[in-house]
Amino acid sequence: MPTPRTLALAASTGAAALAALLTAPAPAASLPAEAVPPAGTYYVQSAITGLAAADASGAVEQHDPRGDEDHQQWTLRAQGSSYVLENTDTAGSCLGRAGDLARTLACGSADAAWEIAPAGEDRYTLKAPGAERYLTVAPKPAGATHPAALAVGAPGDLATWYLTPVASPTRPMPPADQRTLDQVTFLTAHNAYANGVDGGFAPPFVNLLPNQNRGIDQQLADGVRGFMLDLHQTPDGAILCHDSCTLVSRPVALWVDLQRMVDYLAAHRDQFVTVFMEDYVDPGVLRAELARVRGLSDVLYRPDRTGVRQNGWPRMADLIAADQRLLLFTDHSRAADESAGLTRDSFGVMYQREWTVENYWSMGSGVGSSDWSCYSRWYDANTTLPLTRTEPGFRPLFVMNHFRDATITSTARTDNTKLADRARRFCQPAARKKPTYLAVDRYDLGDPAAAVTTLNTYVYP
Repeated sequence: MPTPRTLALAASTGAAALAALLTAPAPAASLPAEAVPPAGTYYVQSAITGLAAADASGAVEQHDPRGDEDHQQWTLRAQGSSYVLENTDTAGSCLGRAGDLARTLACGSADAAWEIAPAGEDRYTLKAPGAERYLTVAPKPAGATHPAALAVGAPGDLATWYLTPVASPTRPMPPADQRTLDQVTFLTAHNAYANGVDGGFAPPFVNLLPNQNRGIDQQLADGVRGFMLDLHQTPDGAILCHDSCTLVSRPVALWVDLQRMVDYLAAHRDQFVTVFMEDYVDPGVLRAELARVRGLSDVLYRPDRTGVRQNGWPRMADLIAADQRLLLFTDHSRAADESAGLTRDSFGVMYQREWTVENYWSMGSGVGSSDWSCYSRWYDANTTLPLTRTEPGFRPLFVMNHFRDATITSTARTDNTKLADRARRFCQPAARKKPTYLAVDRYDLGDPAAAVTTLNTYVYP
């Protein structure tokens, strides 16, 4: 936006006072990891990639987390002075080593025994007894992801692991005046603009398969609090379209839908809204578009100015009291904006990869087989941002995507009935955190709001 007034935080109490209000109390210092976790069933997850150790016909490989469907669960127990991890799908078969490779072996084998020691921040090492050889992820070749096969080698970051309980204990959700932003789950509409009600969003044949079938105003009234929007640049500014705005009739401008949200917040002062922008516009165009939204600066929340990275996410009650109730994210690259000379966070739009983690967006084509695994959207040859990413004092918000390539009504209805189950069995342990945003197509089908209600009864430590 062109002026400080447009997107500056409302500061009637002064910037320092506002920061103090929105800064949650510093979390208690992390307790040292237990010397060895208690006996039980675990996922063995790389602390670097977030992927899970799986028995692959005798080899041990890191795979996308897939709950109980891919030989990824291991029962930890003491065996003599060491420990073994027995695969729950193959009795008597334990995670072990053969030369420099991880293998499954008979649990009584000396090469199936491990010394387990804490490596800080709830991480552990698995060491061969009597040798400086550790279960590890193989180094990443240039231009590729880490190899699937797990290795036995030198200590270091690649040899650190989370032992994530298959059935993690939970505790009740704190009272409303104490719960923090990252403890709450919000119903989120994927491609919220692609609804066929507010205006056109794609060429005619794609318009036949809208991601939603209710307009933004109705979505707000129905309890949707997260909105995923695709932005494309035209001579008219930032326009909401799918893939391209060519041949789209009556497309909606970004500022129009944001104005709907800001007006809703003005009328409902206890509510909080988040917008995720799949962003294909120049930063100057986006800034000008946001400048058109009346009252945006009055409700904009700036986590970059309120100590979140040092102290964690603030209490929802404090955000509401400060009237900071609209959070804007972009999936655009900070590096690209720096090259252009204008970063989006300079006018209040946060770079999503700095503040969230997010699983890969598709569960399949829309018909036929499903992929229920939960792995990072941002894990490839160039980027390693696992779902398990944390920083001292800070846990990213978790965006859980639960939709397909195409929105088929019958499939969306069935998928949305399984949302809570996928969150509990697949995505929650994969990310080691509870979803903050549950993003679905056709939120009106299959009652995904019920899954949100269930998730909002507890916190996942």
